Amino acid sequence: MSASSFSSGGSSPRPTKPLDPISRTALRYSISPREYQLLHEYLISRAPKPVQKRTPKPKRFEKLTSTPESKNSDDPDTNVAALRTALRVFVSVYVGFKGYETVMRKLAERKGRPAPPGTGPKYATLRLALSFSSILLFHKLLHRFFRRLRSHLLEASEDVAQFRKRNPKITQLLTSPYTPAVGAALSGFGLGISPRSQLRITIAIYLFTRSLEFGFNFLESAGHLWKTKGKEGRPWWFGSYLLMPFACGQLLHSFVFDRDCFPADYGKFIIQRSPEYFQLRPKDYPSSKSWPGTFDIVDGLAALSKLNWPPFISPILFPTTKDALPRELANLTPVTGPAHPGIKHTSCAVLHPHDPSCTRTFIRYFARAFPGVIRFFALIYGAFGLLAYKSLLKAPIPFLNKLSSRILRMAFFITAAIGTSWGSICAFNNILPHNVLPTQRWFLGGFAGGLWAYVARQGERGNFLYSTRLSIDSLWKVGRKRGWWRGVRNGDVLLFVASLAMMDLVYEIKPDAVQGAVLRKGMSVLRGEGWMDRAAPASEDGKEELEKNEEQEEALGEKIEGGDKMKEVEKITQREKEKEL
Repeated sequence: MSASSFSSGGSSPRPTKPLDPISRTALRYSISPREYQLLHEYLISRAPKPVQKRTPKPKRFEKLTSTPESKNSDDPDTNVAALRTALRVFVSVYVGFKGYETVMRKLAERKGRPAPPGTGPKYATLRLALSFSSILLFHKLLHRFFRRLRSHLLEASEDVAQFRKRNPKITQLLTSPYTPAVGAALSGFGLGISPRSQLRITIAIYLFTRSLEFGFNFLESAGHLWKTKGKEGRPWWFGSYLLMPFACGQLLHSFVFDRDCFPADYGKFIIQRSPEYFQLRPKDYPSSKSWPGTFDIVDGLAALSKLNWPPFISPILFPTTKDALPRELANLTPVTGPAHPGIKHTSCAVLHPHDPSCTRTFIRYFARAFPGVIRFFALIYGAFGLLAYKSLLKAPIPFLNKLSSRILRMAFFITAAIGTSWGSICAFNNILPHNVLPTQRWFLGGFAGGLWAYVARQGERGNFLYSTRLSIDSLWKVGRKRGWWRGVRNGDVLLFVASLAMMDLVYEIKPDAVQGAVLRKGMSVLRGEGWMDRAAPASEDGKEELEKNEEQEEALGEKIEGGDKMKEVEKITQREKEKEL
C-alpha cells in the first residue's frame, strides 16, 4: 500500500491512487470508521507531523473503506462488524492460549522439568480459537436472521397471509417473540469445532449451571416459587449454601473410591489442610523402611469401608496375634503398629493413631489447620480486594472490616468442613453397626461437613457454584466409569446449546434475571446489540423506549393470534422494520 493512497491532502492538491480491493477489505475488517476516528483523535493527532501527513483523516478513511455494495445496502456494516469482532476474538484466544502454553513450558524448563511433548489433538489451539469466534459470529447472524424472518412473517401482504394459512404451526413457531433468542443458540454447535477435552466439558457445565441459576432467578421474580414475588418471599433458610452438603458429600465419596474421577487440585487442597488426620513420615523413621503415602492411607480407608469396618486389634496388647490388620491394609502397618492400645476402631488407628479420643483430635486439628487456612484466604481475598482500591480509599475501616469478616467466615467454613468430614467417620463407627451403610458413610460425612457452609452463606455464591460444578463433573465421570449411564456422543455440545438457549430466553424475557452487568453486556454483544446493559437503561428515555417496545411486542402478538385488525398490525410491523433498519 503506497503512501499516496493514504494521503490526507496537503497544501496543494495531489491525485491519489485508488485503494486496491484487498487492502480496502483488510482495512474494513480490521477497524471501523468510528474506531479509527477515536484512534485518530487520541493517538494519531498527537503523533509527529510526518506520521500525521502519511495517515488519512477519518472522513478519508471512511471513503477508502466503503464499497459500492455497502453504500447501496440498507445495513452496510452489520455483517462486517460481526465478522470483525469474530476475527478479533479468534486472534485474542489464539494468542492467549499460545502465550499461556509458552509461559508454562518455560517455567517447567526453569524448574528442571522439561514439559512432555504434546499428546493432544493436532491444531488444538487453532480449533479452540475458531470455535469461540464462530459461536460469536453465528450467534449474531442467526439472531438477526430470525428477527428479520419474524418481521417478514408478520407483514400484512397477501403472500405472507397465504403462507400463514397453509402453515399455522410453523408460523406460530417462527413469529414467537422468543424465536430469535432460541434460534440464535444454534450457534452453540460451534463448540464442537474445539477438540474434546476437559476444557470443553468445563465450559458446558459452567454454562449449564449459570443457565439454571438465571432460570431460577426468573421463576422467583415472576412469583412461581414463593407466595411473594422476588427475594422478599424467599424463606430465611434458603440459599445457595444448600448446594454444598450435596457437593461435598459426592466429592468426598469420589475422592475415596474414584480418585481418577476427582479434581486433582481439589484433592491436594484437602490433604494439605488435614494435618491431624494424615500421619506423615517421622523424621527419625529409618530410611530403609517404607512409609505409606497420603493416598495409600485414603486407599486403606476405602478398603476398610468395603470390609464393613472391622474392629482394631492392637499389636501392643496382642503381639502374638497374626493378621491384626486385614491383608488389604498390610501397607498401613507402620501407622497402625504403634497405635494407642485404647483405640477400638481401625479407622481411628489409621486417622489418629496416637490419641484414642476423636473429639480431642478434632479440636487439635482445628487449632493447627485454622491459621493456615486464614493465611490462604487472606492472600486470595486480599489480592482481589486491591482491585476495589477506590472503596478502600473512600472508607478504609468499613472496607477492611467487611474483608476480614469474609476471610474469617470462609476460613472457618473450610476448616470445619474438612475436619467434620474426616471426624464423622469415627463418629459413625461409634454410633452405627459395622455393616450399616459401610461405604455410604463417606457421602454422609461430606454432607455433614458441607452444612458448615451456612457460616459463609453471605457473599460466597460463586464459590458454592464452583464446588457444585466440580461435583457435577465428578459425578458424571463416576457414573460412566461404573456403568450407571452411557455417554452421548458430543453430549457436552448438546448441553452447551440447550444452556445457551435457556440463557438467551431468560435474557429476552427478563434481562435483570441474568446477574452481573458484565455478563448482561456480553449477552448484548452476542446478540449484536453492542456493549449495553438492557437491565439498566441509561436514562428515563431509555426506560420509556424499552417499555414502549415491550408493549408493541405484546400488542403485535395479540393481533396475530386474533387474526383481525390488520391495519394496526401493519402499523406496528412498520415500526419494527424501521427500528430494525
